[in-house]
Amino acid sequence: MKATTMMTRLLVVLSLTVFVPSFVAAAGPVKVFILAGQSNMEGHGKVNAEAGANEGKGSLEWLAKNPETAAAFKHLVAADGQWVAREDVQIWYLGRTGNLRPGFGFREGYIGPELGFGHVVGEAFDEPVLLVKLAWGGKSLGKDFRPPSSGGEVGPYYQEVLKLTKEVLTDAAKLFPQFADRKLELVGFGWHQGWNDRVNQAFNDAYEENMANFIRDIRKDLGAPELPFVIAETGMSGWEETHPRALSLMKAQAAIAQRAEFQGNVAFVGTRDFYRPKEASPSGQAYHWNSNAETYYRIGEAMGKAMLELVKPSK
Repeated sequence: MKATTMMTRLLVVLSLTVFVPSFVAAAGPVKVFILAGQSNMEGHGKVNAEAGANEGKGSLEWLAKNPETAAAFKHLVAADGQWVAREDVQIWYLGRTGNLRPGFGFREGYIGPELGFGHVVGEAFDEPVLLVKLAWGGKSLGKDFRPPSSGGEVGPYYQEVLKLTKEVLTDAAKLFPQFADRKLELVGFGWHQGWNDRVNQAFNDAYEENMANFIRDIRKDLGAPELPFVIAETGMSGWEETHPRALSLMKAQAAIAQRAEFQGNVAFVGTRDFYRPKEASPSGQAYHWNSNAETYYRIGEAMGKAMLELVKPSK
């Protein structure tokens, strides 16, 4: 009996020895992505279908119920009919925190690219994901986000991006107690911005160089020299856009990813295919993609897929 008891205890110890390392290995670092820009990164895609907003057309609710689009958005709706709130993808947006769900746009009731982006990267990683969203309306790269290497006064919102990113990473265990025992890994940076540079000729002319400086400086100042960047095109009027400054700015955004130094670590995402006309949208605000939720979701989704091509998760 004594020998049998000792053998049983030995087997228990061995089984625990095998189990513990596999548990530790599974608790990998939280994957952190920064999403930054101006009002279209804030997000003006309408969530609720309202009669006064073109009978709800183009809202997320309408998309989830409309027979022609429901299949593409069914993953956003839980079995009880409520919006899915992903526990594996957390978001911090200028102090607003929680499980990723519709409603983290410029205010409650709206979405931005974070929703599509978060669902894509959340599915790709076994580890939890944290989105740090840093966006303010009406801000230019030429002045507000101006990087140090461009000379002149450093943009106050460039400094805010650095300050807030560092604060969130430092305080993550308090902001998200579920991450208390995990390390955080800064994985990528998503950018959607451009309107305030396309309406200013000097800013427009300097956009490509300012964007290149922004990428280099952010990488340096965050201590992440290889940080992947995804730039989403400012294509708010779709393929019908004809304004010279708009066309040149989109050309500059695309050119960044073609530079030799950025090959394989910077991606450009075209967005003009995601434009929806005002007749199919909640509003006629062309500069906010007509408040169309499908547009914002598709932009985020495309940004997420482009990011995965750069980071290539092992899952």
